[in-house]
Amino acid sequence: MGYHAAVAGGVTAGSSVTVVGDGPVGLLAVLSAKRQGAKRIILMGRHKSRTDLGREFGATDVISERGQEGIELLRQLTGGQGTRLVVEAVGSRSAYDQAMGAVRHGGITSRVGITSRVGITSRVGIPQYEEAPIGVGSLFMNNVRLVGGAAPTRAYIHSILSDILEGKIEPGKVFATTTDLAGVPAGYRQMAGRESLKVLVRP
Repeated sequence: MGYHAAVAGGVTAGSSVTVVGDGPVGLLAVLSAKRQGAKRIILMGRHKSRTDLGREFGATDVISERGQEGIELLRQLTGGQGTRLVVEAVGSRSAYDQAMGAVRHGGITSRVGITSRVGITSRVGIPQYEEAPIGVGSLFMNNVRLVGGAAPTRAYIHSILSDILEGKIEPGKVFATTTDLAGVPAGYRQMAGRESLKVLVRP
C-alpha cells in the first residue's frame, strides 16, 4: 500500500513528499518515495520508535505535532508552500484534514490503506469516514487532486521484488513481532494497542 501511495501520487526524482501516519503503510510510503528518488520526505508521526525507522527508510524531517500545529510547522519547513504530494496513510478524518493542510496548491493528496476485520480491530488505514470536504474551498480552487485506493499488488510485484531479494530495500523491518497461527489473536491485540508495529505470521 505504501508503494501504491507513492506511485499513485507520481513521486519522481527530486520530489518533495509528506507522509501523514507512522504505521506500516506510512513507513513503507516513505521507503517507496525514497526508492523513487524523492529529495525531501517529511514524516508526520508521534511514535519515536516508528519515526526512527522512518528516518532509516529515508525521511529527512519528522513532525510529531498533530492538527493545525503540525500543519503550521510543516508550512514553516516548506517556506509556506506545503509539499507537492501528501500521502494520507491513517484513514481518519483528522489525518485527511492534516493532509489537505499540508499539500501545496496544484499538488496531490494520495489516500491509501488496508483493512482487517477479525473481531479485534478494524482501524488499519482505509478511510473510516464517509464525508470530507472536496469542494470549491478545499480541492477545487487550489487545484489539488485526490488519488489513491486499494493497491493492485500483482501489478507491482515484478518491479519491486528483485530489489527486496537483492537487499536494496528492506521493507520487512516493519515486522516487529513474529508468531505462529495460534498467536494471531494476540498479534492483532498487540498492533491495536501499539505494542507492535506489525506482526509476521509463520504457520
